[in-house]
Amino acid sequence: MHKSPNPLSEPARQAIADSLNGVLAEGLDLHSQIKVAHWNVKGMHFAALHPLFETFAVALAAFNDQVAERAVTLGAKAYGTARHVAKVSGLTEYPQETTKDTEHVKLLLERIEAYLVGVRKGRDLADGQKDQDTVDLLTGIIVDFEKHAWFLRASLES
Repeated sequence: MHKSPNPLSEPARQAIADSLNGVLAEGLDLHSQIKVAHWNVKGMHFAALHPLFETFAVALAAFNDQVAERAVTLGAKAYGTARHVAKVSGLTEYPQETTKDTEHVKLLLERIEAYLVGVRKGRDLADGQKDQDTVDLLTGIIVDFEKHAWFLRASLES
């Protein structure tokens, strides 16, 4: 651990940073999966879903950067190579041959909900360590991606 402007103990900062690196790995994995859906979606809802998926990807890229920078601010390193992400992400692999619009919606909904489980765990850990700044960062991700999940779920209802 490097020196940090954060007043938390080194063990607390390490635990939070480890959790943030887990969130980062799954965020980077989810981002790549969203882009696969964005590039390959076809069907009646293409015109709505193609830009919607891009909106999700752009938002997630910004959050991933904030998560990585928070880990580094706490004195740790941020890990995010494709090989690292492939080793540590718990998200299910995306079936890249998928093209049907509603199938992409279902697949992304499942993955966003799985991603949110990890973000909530990270927030709980940060809360237990009294790191309100990390709690706030992760809460912002949760609020945004719960809304995205709602958009996807609403797209599946008739």
